[in-house]
Amino acid sequence: MRSILLLFATAATAKVMDSLPAVPKGWAEVRQASPDDSVTLRVGLQQQHATALEQAVLEISTPGHPNYGMHMSRDQVRSYTAPTEQSVSSVVNWLSESGIKPSVNNDWITFTTNVKTANDLLNANFAWYQFEESKSPKLRTLSYSVPDELAGNIDLIQPTTRFGQLGAKKSTIFDLQILGDEEDAAIEANVAIKAADCNTSRITPACLKSLYNIKYTASTEGNLVAFASYLEEYARYSDLQSFESQYLTSAAGQNFTVQLVNGGLNDQSSSDDSGEANLDVQYVLAISSPVPILEYSTGGRGPLVPTTDQPGPSSNEPYLEFLTYLLDQEDSALPQTLSTSYGEEEQSVPAEYALKVCNLFMQLGARGVSVLFSSGDSGPGDSCIRESDKAPYFQPSFPAGCPYVTSVGATYNVEPEQAVSFSSGGFSSLHAQPAWQADAVNAYLSSIGSTYSAYFNASNRGFPDVAAQGSRFAVIDKGRSALLSGTSASSPVFAGVVALLNAARKSQGQPPLGFLNPWLYNNSAALIDITSGYGSGCSGNSAFRNGARWNATAGWDPVTGLGTPNFEKLLAAAAPGVENA
Repeated sequence: MRSILLLFATAATAKVMDSLPAVPKGWAEVRQASPDDSVTLRVGLQQQHATALEQAVLEISTPGHPNYGMHMSRDQVRSYTAPTEQSVSSVVNWLSESGIKPSVNNDWITFTTNVKTANDLLNANFAWYQFEESKSPKLRTLSYSVPDELAGNIDLIQPTTRFGQLGAKKSTIFDLQILGDEEDAAIEANVAIKAADCNTSRITPACLKSLYNIKYTASTEGNLVAFASYLEEYARYSDLQSFESQYLTSAAGQNFTVQLVNGGLNDQSSSDDSGEANLDVQYVLAISSPVPILEYSTGGRGPLVPTTDQPGPSSNEPYLEFLTYLLDQEDSALPQTLSTSYGEEEQSVPAEYALKVCNLFMQLGARGVSVLFSSGDSGPGDSCIRESDKAPYFQPSFPAGCPYVTSVGATYNVEPEQAVSFSSGGFSSLHAQPAWQADAVNAYLSSIGSTYSAYFNASNRGFPDVAAQGSRFAVIDKGRSALLSGTSASSPVFAGVVALLNAARKSQGQPPLGFLNPWLYNNSAALIDITSGYGSGCSGNSAFRNGARWNATAGWDPVTGLGTPNFEKLLAAAAPGVENA
């Protein structure tokens, strides 16, 4: 009886921070965790001035405001995000009572312990879970709690209930298509391809530069554009050299540098995946050369298991590891532009986690970094089922639905350039509609009336923000010519455009664009409005007889956003007086 009363008392004084009703779709428990298994967790503390930081970032990023372009230093941002001393000491003391020696970094506390201690500390039940075909189990729990008196100090503790399934945003229509010798020779014969030829051929650097009217050559001095790689994807030096010699001789000899994050590698061996990373570096280069390029290679799936050569068990979470690493860097070390072609369904991510990660992207914007993400490759969604109640509902993407990233959809064809069917978009289920997109998005909502109104939250953030070509990109991968399709291709293209704009501003002594979206919506006339095509999905859901689709329309739409780049107009808006030459 006494033990039952003690358990009841413990439960009554603890607040459940997050709880999942069941193991998430696609995941299965493979075994209970051993009491001695090691687990490393991050505690996100409540920031003292989060609302004030959000307001400051909007002022810094809104054209016409007196503070426009006045980006913050690392220490200035940390002064906003710092928790109270009482918050830090109370959480540190709580951990110390369990024999844990935590590490404190501003609003983050990191600690490593064993599963038994973590279970007791958090009223959790850690086990090893695996996603479908994945060979890398994750250490997770379906719920966790903290003492009531600490709940107001803590935003989240992860990775705990954060399952998800981070993946590269590549279209399932074409994905990576290896070309035969005859097709390869046909591409080689068309290196100087003109814009109109993109309708029937494939996308190359010359095609994109012609299509988007890009003639500007940037300086290398003080400029940097970066892309993020996850899941053991590594860009290859030799493939970049081949790409330059075949498609971009003007960039011959330009290479990229690599920074390793959280146990990431720079493995140039032929056995590892490289299609996504090669696409990123080759098409960032295609647009922005000679701006220096940096790859962030972030680990997070566990060390290789001997004799199997497969990733082993892991408790790591790559987004938190990467973003906290990036925000710790000196101001001079940050890129002005960052592209990422990874994501997942928003509903696969705990709300506390999604909001915290979005806050980290906001902090990058505060420091002058333009962050771009591919929007996804499933139109309104794949299954279009809301997991919480199994009701039909569209499936927004994460992190593309975060208001502090610029979400990039996809197009294809030329004359006219059209939305491509796999381009994802819609409305976040977590983030309210920002003021800077209200006019554009509400005009679209008025045009469709009540269409699909039961399947999305019309008062929330709409995405994507912009678009670029995304179908049949010519890449070199493992020495072979290939075609790759997806918004994975669109994000590095638009990031290359932004890198050039940032370089042009630097040449005039202006600050970088930083958080882009208020500037983009204020300069929508500098984008090519896409008014035909659609993004389709939900084909397997009986609630949608013939699937569902977002149509591209005049103005903003949830397939191509505001449109694709007209570089000459964007350059005139970003850096008046700089010639597009």
